[in-house]
Amino acid sequence: MHKSQKPIGFWSAVSMGVGAMVGAGIFALLGEASAISGSAVYISFILGGIIALFSGYSLGKLGARYPSSGGIIEYLSQAYGVGFFTGTMGVMLYFSAVVSLSLVAKAFGNYAVTFLPSEQITSLTHHFFAIGIIVLFVGINLKGAKDVAIWERITVGVKFVVLTGLSIAGIMFVDPELLSTKHYPGSGDILFSLAITFFAFEGFRVITNTAEDMPTPSKTLPKAMMTAILLVMVLYVAIAFAVFGNLPVGKVIAAKDFALAEAALPIFGKTGFTVVAITALIATASSINANLYAVTNVTYQLAKEGELPAQFGKPIAHSREGLIISGILIIVLSLLFDLSEIASIGSISILLIHTVTHLGHLKILNETKGSKPLVLTAAILSLTAMVLALIYVSKSSNHVVYVLAGFVLLASSTEVILQKIAKREIKPRIQ
Repeated sequence: MHKSQKPIGFWSAVSMGVGAMVGAGIFALLGEASAISGSAVYISFILGGIIALFSGYSLGKLGARYPSSGGIIEYLSQAYGVGFFTGTMGVMLYFSAVVSLSLVAKAFGNYAVTFLPSEQITSLTHHFFAIGIIVLFVGINLKGAKDVAIWERITVGVKFVVLTGLSIAGIMFVDPELLSTKHYPGSGDILFSLAITFFAFEGFRVITNTAEDMPTPSKTLPKAMMTAILLVMVLYVAIAFAVFGNLPVGKVIAAKDFALAEAALPIFGKTGFTVVAITALIATASSINANLYAVTNVTYQLAKEGELPAQFGKPIAHSREGLIISGILIIVLSLLFDLSEIASIGSISILLIHTVTHLGHLKILNETKGSKPLVLTAAILSLTAMVLALIYVSKSSNHVVYVLAGFVLLASSTEVILQKIAKREIKPRIQ
């Protein structure tokens, strides 16, 4: 998208990745993760980070060889060819991203209303803020990649300053007894919590979608990918120590969406609570911004290959019409549906897509010059995390396997229909 401008440099790409990762996940899911792994949640974050690092290596090598705004879509095409299978995976990736963005928008709305008097809060108030943040960042993305990158550098800087400050202060005042291993659950529970903690890293893939806007993607992309994951991994572990070193597990679980703000109370008082809550708003907004940029590039790539209607790839302002269409879908989903279970299916779907991508990478290693052991490990770890996530989600929703099967069926059916539409639209142009 606007290749001549090349506005995305190393730190801009890192900011995009960090912005996408440090979004609703760490703020909204920390309590849920602690309900499974307790104060040992930091171990789960380390394991999730390791899986992300191996995946980042594989995707980084693919991105260096095949720099494309389509990211994973392009890598699947190179490995498996353009067709039904690649298209289905692409549609699944798109659906998962839209669902995730809807959840982040709802999370933003939930945080925003906490600053209003309780008598002014209604369900419409939540929707107002959720819709408003989507409309705002659709507008920012319409102005082009340069403005997206500038916003990410600013918001990522704010998030890191606040969260780093909270982590350092929290560790300074830590109560060793709260972190004692005698409070840890079984190793199985720590592994099952990967179903949640990996989701907090999942956003690193958006860096692959910046490749066409990089001056030297072969050098910048892999380094930016690994740097972003490592920074976030260190931050998450430090936050886990700060939170669970100052609050009993029960209080963290009770606070849920506001666990980080709750952890700031005994250290900084009400002011700290407010600052962290505001940072949560910035974090969710930043995640929406980065992921909207990535989704637009994915739909553009799919449209270019005839796997989505041509409208998704048509220029509008400094972006593509896919941005507008995606924004409308996100708003509709955030208004009409409870997306908690669908989000779980979405995260499992993304792990499936990662596994398939890494397996495809093994077919073209001679092109990417990647390490076979490292790429194979990436595939195995992604598959393992997916299986663990399935087992965990199945415990709370025993029909989740059927929902997942239905999700795959929907993606494949959509691909069949969209390919037919795309062929009809392309045919007149060819003639």
